[in-house]
Amino acid sequence: MRTTDRMIELDIAAPRPTLARRLAGVVVTIETVWRAIRNRRAANCLADLDDFQLRDIGLSRSELNEILSISGIADDPSQQLARTARNRARRALQGLPVD
Repeated sequence: MRTTDRMIELDIAAPRPTLARRLAGVVVTIETVWRAIRNRRAANCLADLDDFQLRDIGLSRSELNEILSISGIADDPSQQLARTARNRARRALQGLPVD
């Protein structure tokens, strides 16, 4: 058997994450949770607006209440609210009925 035909299989262990990488992961997680809480508080403030103000930003009271009730406490409802407002604006530009 030639040495070029032989293959050595080494069982190399996967590198463990460094302390800096683990701390960075913790920081990213904390920032994500903090952003979700901050956006949740801002979305809850939308409930204080009247129906005309909500309509100006492209939402209805029922859509707002539905999105806030569906999303959990740690969830970020701002993306769903923005998507709903964009869809309403798109329908209005196309001349389709909007609520």
